[in-house]
Amino acid sequence: MLAWLKRVFQRVSFEVDERGVRRLVDGAVVEQVAWDDLIGVDIVTTDQGPAMEDVFFVLHGSDGKGAVVPQEIAVAEKLLDRLQTLPGFDNGKVIEAMGCAENARFVCWKKS
Repeated sequence: MLAWLKRVFQRVSFEVDERGVRRLVDGAVVEQVAWDDLIGVDIVTTDQGPAMEDVFFVLHGSDGKGAVVPQEIAVAEKLLDRLQTLPGFDNGKVIEAMGCAENARFVCWKKS
């Protein structure tokens, strides 16, 4: 039971800065992508809203790893502002994703 409680009460935080994006659990980096290594950006929606988070930004790194950022955090960290500076970023896909209440994936950007 103690292990279960520890998982439930893990402290999850995000850092978005000039280097990239990192998700930390109890202070340790568990996902990250550097801006220089970013090769793709998707938005994934689920049918779980509005009671639960249902929009996620998926950042793909060149190493096959990346980071998943819930919309609430993305807004707080102004992630979309940074993503919109990427050449060819598709704001139309963002608008589509924000209006979607189903399980779907929207490709917003791929590195040329």
